[in-house]
Amino acid sequence: MAEACAIDVVVFDVLGTMVDEPGGLRAAVREALPEGDEVTVGELVTVWQDHVEHEQRRMEKGSRAYANSEALDREAAERVAARAGLTDRAAIGRLATAAQRLAPWGDSLGGLARLAQRFPVLGLTNAGRATLLRLNSHAELRWHLALSAEDARAYKPAPEVYRLALDAAGCPPERVLMVAAHAWDLRGAQALGMSTAYVRRPVGDPPRTSDTFHWHAESLDDLAAALTAA
Repeated sequence: MAEACAIDVVVFDVLGTMVDEPGGLRAAVREALPEGDEVTVGELVTVWQDHVEHEQRRMEKGSRAYANSEALDREAAERVAARAGLTDRAAIGRLATAAQRLAPWGDSLGGLARLAQRFPVLGLTNAGRATLLRLNSHAELRWHLALSAEDARAYKPAPEVYRLALDAAGCPPERVLMVAAHAWDLRGAQALGMSTAYVRRPVGDPPRTSDTFHWHAESLDDLAAALTAA
């Protein structure tokens, strides 16, 4: 465990770390297809996630021009609708905005507020600017600053996204702590010299045995307790 006194700024991933992204997608698909069973809903959520991940990888490789998360979500909603036989344009349009209505995890608001009393707290997310604005309002996430990867025209783990937070923090990268439930996200931050904290969530990407993150926490409450104890 690193020393909390060595941290000046705390940066949080949002999707999956602070809010339940898969759960919110499932709820939106159920709303659009109220007669769908759980297996069907799960398959459609996978269609959505696979499309977004595939297109982000294409952008990373340079085989597709940058498109923000709102554009990818609209494409994903159309794919889900085509697979499910959904033709109601209003329902498809609402489905495309599912990422704006994700619920926070039970400890997100309290843990964030506790850490904000000690550190400047930033959100850093792959969500586009418009989605981030509405998601923060819906989930009642209160940041000192919220940054969208759209400003870098890239997606994490591209280094230019983490540089948005480092530029805003204005201090050495090792004094900026990246908090995420995704080990791939923390590896991206670590590559730029940032300190790292893994928080376990029911979803996410757990660390490998070879990962060497500075903090491992079972919840955001546990991480807040560790960082504010010093």
